Amino acid sequence: MSTTLTQRLRPEWIDYNGHLSEAYYVLIFGFATDALMDRVGLDAAYRERTGCSLYTVEAHVRYLREVAADAEVEVRTRVIGPDTERPGAKKARLCHEMWVDGTVVATEELMALHVDQGQGRTVPFPEEVAARLTALGEPAPEYAGRSIGG
Repeated sequence: MSTTLTQRLRPEWIDYNGHLSEAYYVLIFGFATDALMDRVGLDAAYRERTGCSLYTVEAHVRYLREVAADAEVEVRTRVIGPDTERPGAKKARLCHEMWVDGTVVATEELMALHVDQGQGRTVPFPEEVAARLTALGEPAPEYAGRSIGG
């Protein structure tokens, strides 16, 4: 698992209880997805050149601990699942873990699709991007794939 992002919380992200507001967990996880995209070659230059990008189509967030207003968070990202190993792969499954002082405070599992914005449909990852995603692949954490239960 690699660190994709370190982020100091901003005052406007803090809710009336003095903790990180729930929407900003997702914003920070989005920044971590962007950082991963840059790392594997799906950066701004790629998007401009190809008209393709990664679209999140499903996400599951778990809020495990409150995050205080003065915290700095670290997000560690895993690329999971065998999808990018297949020729013509169009999807990637990611798990982000948000850490504060050695403790996991939140997780996000997401499914993302490689989309050609001009065509409005999914298209395969370029081979070099698929290879980079595959090289980052790790086993799924125990929480991945769970549904919300009662």
